[in-house]
Amino acid sequence: MRLPRVQRSGLRLAAVGHVEWVRFARVAHVPRPGEVVHALEPFHEPAGGGAVAAVQLARLAGSATLLTALGEDGLASRSVDRLRELGVSVCCAPRAERTRMAVSLFEASGERTITTFGPRLEPSAADAELPWGELGAMHGIYFTAGDLEGLRLARAARVLVASPRARAALGHGVRLDALVLSGEDEGELRVAEQVGDEAQLVVWTDGQRGGRFRASDGSIGSYPAAARPAAAVDSYGCGDAFAAGLTYALSAGMELEQALSLAARCGAVCATGRGPYERQLSAADLAQAR
Repeated sequence: MRLPRVQRSGLRLAAVGHVEWVRFARVAHVPRPGEVVHALEPFHEPAGGGAVAAVQLARLAGSATLLTALGEDGLASRSVDRLRELGVSVCCAPRAERTRMAVSLFEASGERTITTFGPRLEPSAADAELPWGELGAMHGIYFTAGDLEGLRLARAARVLVASPRARAALGHGVRLDALVLSGEDEGELRVAEQVGDEAQLVVWTDGQRGGRFRASDGSIGSYPAAARPAAAVDSYGCGDAFAAGLTYALSAGMELEQALSLAARCGAVCATGRGPYERQLSAADLAQAR
């Protein structure tokens, strides 16, 4: 399978990572032990870090590519069809395991709680179905899951941004332009402590409190949260929308302050919709702001 040749923004962007089929629902509150809570407005989407980032990149750049792995089942085909509807060119390697599933419950505050079922399926450089050899033509790649050799191949892109969730591929000397993580996720913080020196830039997100960063030259700083255009509905996908926005901005050659501002807008807008795709920052939004 070959990568798309032209994207409307002039940027060729991709995500490498995982997809899971997620059932979303609104609840009054997350159930306490032994409690039964009625879920409202349920719906399904293919989500997970790779999918969310790929759709956000597509909405900013006009199109984007996703390299992933899925089970050979009905959920895989539904995921591919839906992501293509959302503007993503999906390159998928088959796996014997079933496509991973998850449930995400969001409260009135917008906070979400996620439960996953089954192992995370990750793309590998050994997957002949995936166009690893063409990643050098990409302006920017966001890497959330995959193996070390896949990360090395992704490094051929002009800009490479990664998540600590790609922990198996990190810590082996592959230079990153940026590592983006949640400042409240203990697992991601531990990985970042071990591999942060490989990144030119490390960014810690902290929701409505903004976030902070550290550059490889030793400089540190913070950035403010972006104003939400509406009330918070669901925080699912905000972190990956932020990271995708940063990938887009760095690939477009933006200065750090401008890049972090755009990334923060992506996270803020995503929080105002149900699930990760109802509201995401788009190229039309950027055009209106000029």
